[in-house]
Amino acid sequence: MTEPGFLATTRDSYDTISADYAEWAADELAVKPVERSVLACFAELAAGQGPMADVGCGTGRVTAHLAGLGADVFGIDLSPGMLAAARKRHPELRFVEGSMTALDLPDESLGSALAWYSVIHVPDGQLPDVFAEFHRVLKPGGHFLLGFQIGEEPLQLTEALGHTFDLTFHRRTPDAVAERLRDAGFEERMRLVKQRELDGPFPEKTPQGFLIFRKPAAS
Repeated sequence: MTEPGFLATTRDSYDTISADYAEWAADELAVKPVERSVLACFAELAAGQGPMADVGCGTGRVTAHLAGLGADVFGIDLSPGMLAAARKRHPELRFVEGSMTALDLPDESLGSALAWYSVIHVPDGQLPDVFAEFHRVLKPGGHFLLGFQIGEEPLQLTEALGHTFDLTFHRRTPDAVAERLRDAGFEERMRLVKQRELDGPFPEKTPQGFLIFRKPAAS
């Protein structure tokens, strides 16, 4: 089966910046109390449900944070470079290579999953298949967390951290993402919008969206 083109460009781009990105983002959560609160809420909702997958885990900083909250979590990422950085920084955790378009996991094998700023690289046309894949691997009652930038138009980024690459960031509204999740069979538990924040070490030029949905429990 031919790999979608966006996967190759996303993988190559993150391979290019992986080492420098790992250094740049290492302390990001330490200065973001809203994000830490969302992750703490998710970890508590998911407690006792079974394994948790951080899909699009990048350098593993969120994976490690959730593990510190007691989650039975492992990371999945498309980029070998990002995975190498994750394994170097968090050797006690498990990280595997894979794509959210075709997760190498059995049906209903996860208690929970998150896509923390990772579906942002998935084009609109591929999003229903990706959400269907998350629905497939989650157990009934399992929770799913998404973090993403809010907006109406995509952002094309070709240079950062001293490197050139080709990344598309698909900005979406919470209503649009929620509608796609409901279409995939999920039910909403929580949504939060954080307004843009232009000061500090990690400025945000757009609002940020956080959604927690759940695969309905078996009747």
